[in-house]
Amino acid sequence: MYMIAHRQLPPNAHDAAIARVSGQALSRYASAKAPLKLRVTDAVQAEPIELPAGAVVLLMDILEAMAAGRGVTIIPENAELTTVQAAEVLNVSRPFLIKLLEEDKIPYRKVGKHRRIRMEDVMAYKTAIDQEREAVLDQLVAKAQEQDMGYSE
Repeated sequence: MYMIAHRQLPPNAHDAAIARVSGQALSRYASAKAPLKLRVTDAVQAEPIELPAGAVVLLMDILEAMAAGRGVTIIPENAELTTVQAAEVLNVSRPFLIKLLEEDKIPYRKVGKHRRIRMEDVMAYKTAIDQEREAVLDQLVAKAQEQDMGYSE
């Protein structure tokens, strides 16, 4: 399957500053969760461009990451990832990912000898793990509050 992915390495200080200012300006309009019409100007002309609401939210996320000095990778939902790419998305080692695949915790298919994992399946696993982690933390906080360990709501 053909995959269009774009990776932007962490920005330099100048680009991070531009992202911060742009993100602040855009945030006033992005909260409406509606399409946004921008006017792009250069030395010769001005051209209006309409962005769908989802693209505005995505752009805000990109600018926020860049302002914080982080790189950004955009991978389409229907993409099929290699085990190396999927491990990077989950921030785990490739051997750990292979173990997850062999335990049927994440679906995959084989292309010859190689495993391919759908981005949707990687993100579904990540969401499930994040929710589990959140539930465990909530339980720990509740127990700490019951025992009056200095945690309050």
